[in-house]
Amino acid sequence: MHDLFTKARLARCRSRFVVPVMLYEGKHICRSATLASGAEVYGRSGLDFLFSGGESIRPEDGMVSNGMSRDQTVYVPNGNSEWQLVDSIRMQDIRLLKALNIGTIVDLMVENKKVKFGMQVTSSEKVDKEHRYADFTLISVPYPGCEFFKDYRDNDYVAEGLVFEWNQGYVDADLQVPQSLIEKSRCLGIDWDRYRSWDLIKLTQNYLRLMLYCLHHGDSGLLVHCISGWDRTPLLTSLLRMSLWADGKMHKSLSALEMLYLTIAYDWHLFGHNLQDRLGKGEEIFFFCFNFLKHIAGDEFSIDRVKGETNRPKRSDSEPQFDDTVLIGVEDGSSPARRHRDSSGSMSSISSMSSCVLDGTTVPFVVGDDSPFPGERHPNGNVPIMMQPITQRAVLGSAASSACSSPMAVPSKKPTPVEAGSKSGSSIGSWQMVTESGSIRGFTTSRDSPVLVGSESSGSSGPGSSPPEPKEASMRKMRLEEVRCIFLAHYSAVVGMRNGPEYGGGLSGFMGQLASKVGFRARSNIV
Repeated sequence: MHDLFTKARLARCRSRFVVPVMLYEGKHICRSATLASGAEVYGRSGLDFLFSGGESIRPEDGMVSNGMSRDQTVYVPNGNSEWQLVDSIRMQDIRLLKALNIGTIVDLMVENKKVKFGMQVTSSEKVDKEHRYADFTLISVPYPGCEFFKDYRDNDYVAEGLVFEWNQGYVDADLQVPQSLIEKSRCLGIDWDRYRSWDLIKLTQNYLRLMLYCLHHGDSGLLVHCISGWDRTPLLTSLLRMSLWADGKMHKSLSALEMLYLTIAYDWHLFGHNLQDRLGKGEEIFFFCFNFLKHIAGDEFSIDRVKGETNRPKRSDSEPQFDDTVLIGVEDGSSPARRHRDSSGSMSSISSMSSCVLDGTTVPFVVGDDSPFPGERHPNGNVPIMMQPITQRAVLGSAASSACSSPMAVPSKKPTPVEAGSKSGSSIGSWQMVTESGSIRGFTTSRDSPVLVGSESSGSSGPGSSPPEPKEASMRKMRLEEVRCIFLAHYSAVVGMRNGPEYGGGLSGFMGQLASKVGFRARSNIV
């Protein structure tokens, strides 16, 4: 393998070769840069030849080395080709992919080939003229580069409604998902033809769900790459890692703080993300990654959800779902479409998981015969009002976040973790909660999560009651929310937001703040 990595490194831009970074059920999740152009391949090979004492990769090395025969390869170079060195080096890249059992390549580039100063500086598998990568499932999912995240910052860190301008001159890559994969993944309910109308939230959500689907249903591993592999690639690999961790599929022994330290140190810092440079340019893709966790906390982003198709009819991306719910506005009976504009000027709604006070809005309750505890009544004689998780009972539209918002208690069995800096209190507007004893209490905050009437803790479940809901969904939400809260607390204190103090410490300075929390001691300077 060491020999494979050494010889394959020149096939990728900046010699950032394919590296396995996660293992899920025996399948590797890898990352890399895109393919290097012919000019870069010859340039770096020449430097290697000069600085290695006259030794370099021979063209025949790409054909028969490492115990592989010609018929085991996808492509056999033409001996008359003018690009024999490119052929042999890319064959080494293919050999490495096969050795790692990679079957799917996810390309995040918005270009077919990166062009700088009128010169093509990179290539990609999807435009390889010799079709060397025809044996792999190639998925082109163009995702905006780090420059776009300056618009995200300038939009007060609100990603909802922020749509990338796809008609720019340099954008020439289209979304390409194999038709066979589209047919198999219809259970995801994604209309891929509309990808150019998706905002940043929907775009990231759908790409993540597609990768989770390919990872679970495929019999081989996954490679994710953009151009250089240090902005968009760590964004998606970090989200994949935290999503699988929240589902209990990897890093099971790590706490939320340890998980945060791992993904920042490994997925971002080790692979060259230059936080100081990105902050100087206002391109806060690093902040977006962890703040985005609130948008993938639902069950639909769990790897367990994509294991099988659901029988429920799918709706369009923008159509709200109100199955078996009653919307009650205690004060004024306002509609679910009503939104509240906060002091920062951004829009927030009842589904935004925000702890900002919203008076007179609506919230879903499940009442009557749909209760999972039929026939049960509280001591006061009333039929219990069941509060189910919003992700399962109702989808009230896309979450609208704001810079000042913080996590809000989502109705569930377990308390939602408290975000740092959230205000305590016992009332918000005129909402009323039913306690375990059936009495009316004040209103809840993120410190005072509602409980499920008739749950195990109440001791009221009887022979006729349905079994309690699985705890994985709520645990996933709590885990991701805890990671997000820890990140926001440290990020605001160390880095600061757009109007905060100038930060020049880079990722190493940010990680230093987490190291003491995780338990690592700072290394003393040796004079």
